[in-house]
Amino acid sequence: MYSTQPNLIVIFADQMRGMDMGCAGNHQVISPNLDRLAAEGVRFTHAVANTPVCTPSRGCLLTGLYPLSHRAIANDLPVNPDAPSIAKVLRAAGYKTGYVGKWHLDGGPRDRFTPPGPRRLGFDDYWAAFNCNHQYFDASYFRDAPIPIPITGYEPVIQTDLAIEFLQQKDERPFCLFLSWGPPHDPYDLVPSEYKSLYDPAKIELRPNADPTTPGPTDLSRGQDPKVALANYYAAITALDDQLGRLLAILDESDLAESTVVVFTSDHGDMLWSHGMMKKQQPWEEAISVPLLIRWPARIPAGIVNASLIGTVDVTPSLIGMLGIAVSSEMQGADLSTVMLGDLDAGPDSAFLMDMVAVDEGYVQGLKEWRGVRTAQYTYARWRDGKVWLLYDNVADPFQMTNLAGDPAYNDLERELESVLMRWLQITGDPFLSGEGMIRSLGLTDLWNARELSLHARHPRLIT
Repeated sequence: MYSTQPNLIVIFADQMRGMDMGCAGNHQVISPNLDRLAAEGVRFTHAVANTPVCTPSRGCLLTGLYPLSHRAIANDLPVNPDAPSIAKVLRAAGYKTGYVGKWHLDGGPRDRFTPPGPRRLGFDDYWAAFNCNHQYFDASYFRDAPIPIPITGYEPVIQTDLAIEFLQQKDERPFCLFLSWGPPHDPYDLVPSEYKSLYDPAKIELRPNADPTTPGPTDLSRGQDPKVALANYYAAITALDDQLGRLLAILDESDLAESTVVVFTSDHGDMLWSHGMMKKQQPWEEAISVPLLIRWPARIPAGIVNASLIGTVDVTPSLIGMLGIAVSSEMQGADLSTVMLGDLDAGPDSAFLMDMVAVDEGYVQGLKEWRGVRTAQYTYARWRDGKVWLLYDNVADPFQMTNLAGDPAYNDLERELESVLMRWLQITGDPFLSGEGMIRSLGLTDLWNARELSLHARHPRLIT
């Protein structure tokens, strides 16, 4: 450990794509504070969500475990309260821990109160959270009593107020704060009007792999105009960017900037009509690519752009290692702390990708359970029956317009990437069962049925 332990703030958005910041090359997006954070630290260009859907990915982020191990293998299944976590490790090392915002790790129903104790995964000193809500002008949060505290106004503003309250509390301990904002997750139009006014939908340029004439799955796109939805999505990012600016200003005013590690990321991305698809649970770049910006003026050189692969599951062990604290031996993610500190040559050769239960938005779009890998150059994904689904050369084809799966010229490459995937399945003990088979094997049938009755009471997919 360092003689004076640095503080840690991890800020993460929900369903925010890694390519949608000015510093990432999307100059349509107004993001001066995100751009500042990147300029003052390191920006990872190949940060990926190992499992691009909310609950499983959040479990990976906080525990350093893959979903099979933290057990929250689908949205609205509870994370294992006995799992290791970044808050447990840092609290044992003398840190004050706090969590503000969306939790989405306590099963159902979505308005469930998470009491003090093991279900908070070590965030024991400060709690102002709600399990899951995406009505950003009709929100609330819980403290330590099962009484929801209503929020007046735009939810991310109040959540940032609460984060600032945590930062301004007097305490001699170093702190670890996680702040989880709901936007830019849909509903895309739930953004303050002053941010909407910054974006003219007529001037929005869609990604080359998105077709504005393709409506997308009607029950997911709800008849939205793609350019209007994307304008609102960008407006939400700008709204969050302003709140990030408030936090950075507090750190500057409190003389905490030099001694505080600031991380910005997301749980997964959003398809937004790319490849004719919506939402997440898919291996395309729009769903798996997440922002990852890290600033620590005392240790990280400014302005680094790092192309190393880093998965969501690697973030917790890497941050713990970067703080000079022993990483829990239970964690499965890699300690890439040297990469975070500026080593451009120490990254892994692949990241494991998956959707373990075809449900919700993925199920609606006809998707089945899949596994895959992302390497520096390629994306590879297949179904349970062995049929290769996707193979892209992301260097030659950055918008993934040409699927090479099944092309005889790439048979050798398919076999090579399949061997990489098989290695990951072995490392993680993943039997690649069907979603129902996985639920049964983990003893989650009752929790699954409760989830279905909570979310889909009219047409639940029950397991008997």
